[in-house]
Amino acid sequence: MVVSTLVSMSLFALAASLSPGPVNLVGVSSGARYGIRVGLKFVTGATLGFIALFLLIGLGLQQLIKALPELMWYLKWAGVAFLLYISYQLWRDSGELPAEQQQNQPTPWLGALMQWLNPKAWLASISGIAAYTAPNDAQGIWLFAGLYLVICWLSLMVWVLLGAWMGEWLNTPKRIRLLNRTLAMGLIGSCAVIAY
Repeated sequence: MVVSTLVSMSLFALAASLSPGPVNLVGVSSGARYGIRVGLKFVTGATLGFIALFLLIGLGLQQLIKALPELMWYLKWAGVAFLLYISYQLWRDSGELPAEQQQNQPTPWLGALMQWLNPKAWLASISGIAAYTAPNDAQGIWLFAGLYLVICWLSLMVWVLLGAWMGEWLNTPKRIRLLNRTLAMGLIGSCAVIAY
């Protein structure tokens, strides 16, 4: 593969991973609320979930989507419903961190699930694969997935670090509530963009 193609793939992955989206916003909240360690576990799950989705699309699911385009409609609305649920959870959070709320930390499984229900992840996978790999180019898809794995994880880590940095300022329940409600509104905005 030509170096210019690898650079283009990397820039595409960076733009898609670093741009604000539902997973990035939950990463900020996680870093601010629970710290870097919990945030990075969430990010690892989100990255691995995305890579699994990317590989499945690249290695065959794309043909199913072409044959059944209504599948994307169902995905879109399942994603909107899930993101609205996450928004609701963020909005109603008290900002307190009693012992029982430690159980509500974002998990790697939540990160992976969010990617599978995130239309941004589906669109990034489909468009990236269509733009940078030839049909039935398994080696190219695996190479792109390897680049994406590193770039996605590092990009999401930036959002967690931003949240952790903000966490120093977010030392009261009132400020945490403000952040969570701001992020909830951002997720609702994402839902509006996805829906229309």
